Amino acid sequence: MNRRELVGLMGLSAGSFALAEPGVRGSLIGVWTLQSCVRTFPDGHKEYPFGEKPVGRIEYDQEGRMFALLMRSGRRSTVAPGLELDAASAEEIREAVTGFLAYFGSYEVDDASQTVTHHVEASLVPSWAGTSLKRRFRWDGARLVLTRAVPGTTDELMWERA
Repeated sequence: MNRRELVGLMGLSAGSFALAEPGVRGSLIGVWTLQSCVRTFPDGHKEYPFGEKPVGRIEYDQEGRMFALLMRSGRRSTVAPGLELDAASAEEIREAVTGFLAYFGSYEVDDASQTVTHHVEASLVPSWAGTSLKRRFRWDGARLVLTRAVPGTTDELMWERA
């Protein structure tokens, strides 16, 4: 392999990683697994909306696209595998979607305010489509921490690179 081929190969390989992307946006690019989701109330008590061992993935890509999937572990449903939800009862649908959240769209990062904004195109929650969800971010070592303020509470989601 000559030098030109090697340099070309290195360029192609590096293109699949976030190394060439500058700033915070470059640090976000990739797939992250949910480690915890803690809701804190003004009086200091805490709840775990997706349980103490949540399951989740969030991905940010170089083209500015993202998706998020979050699930409470151990949730159950009587809906048979492969069955469309429109054939399920109202109670079965409720059980299937409670403790699960999914959406995708585009994102933008504001380094100065340390926020990432998810522009939702589609979501399990139909009213979220067409909205923008702003999250503050910070780093806890190599972990990404996203925080959302909810009236009366604050949710903190900790993510680890997959």
